[in-house]
Amino acid sequence: MKVDKLLKYIREDRWPTVWCPGCGNGIILKSFLEAYDQTGLDPDQTAVVSGIGCSSRSTGYLDFNTMHTLHGRAIAFATGVALARPDFKVVVMGGDGDITAIGGNHFIHACRRNINLTVIIYNNMIYGMTGGQHSPTTPAGKIAGTMPFGNVEEQFDVVKLALSAGATYVARSTVYHYQLTVKYIKEALLHKGISIVEVLTNCHTYYGRYNGLREPWQMMDYFKNNTVMKEKADQMTEEELKGKIVIGVFRKDESKPDFYTRYRLTYANQSKGE
Repeated sequence: MKVDKLLKYIREDRWPTVWCPGCGNGIILKSFLEAYDQTGLDPDQTAVVSGIGCSSRSTGYLDFNTMHTLHGRAIAFATGVALARPDFKVVVMGGDGDITAIGGNHFIHACRRNINLTVIIYNNMIYGMTGGQHSPTTPAGKIAGTMPFGNVEEQFDVVKLALSAGATYVARSTVYHYQLTVKYIKEALLHKGISIVEVLTNCHTYYGRYNGLREPWQMMDYFKNNTVMKEKADQMTEEELKGKIVIGVFRKDESKPDFYTRYRLTYANQSKGE
């Protein structure tokens, strides 16, 4: 797709972005715009909400109804928008730290409630904006500013967390797999209920530099060579999957009513004395 076609969704006066040269956040942002353009949704009836972090700066560049909110609270603000304006498509953009650390409870309960939100998680496996501290998704053994001898904690599996909490659409991709990312975000935007798209992205400035992947292309190669599609992964042993990133759609189910539908139905019946 020609970039010119997507400029109508961008606040060009906010350019250039604050992201480091080669950062994968720009790839995710473009993936979102291309997916959005294919949906036929109305920007005037779309809200994009973010918290704090490198990825959360995305809302400043988007010409939608946007909110740049508190650290970890993007889903809480977005929930309010979704309930007040059920005619809106509400999107949350945030990093792995913003969504799964300080915002972890909001993430879990939004999945449990099946709030009608699309949550796009930019997972660079580290805190990039504040100096390279380890995050909940930093792999065990990998180096970070706060784990100089290797991370001693086990990492969160965002997909498993979303599935176990009850999310009704769950997918994972990487910035190397651009077309898949567009496909998954498009499906997520059209999904009724909560949709989670985790996109692994590169922070070569910190994660890469600490772990022998200093250049953007090196991290792209890492994503290329260490990913397995879910359909293939289902046929592989645990040993064969060690160190691999499984990508694909893990759940796509619209049989569970979203929170707003259940809320309105419950109170409509209550008012009738049922």
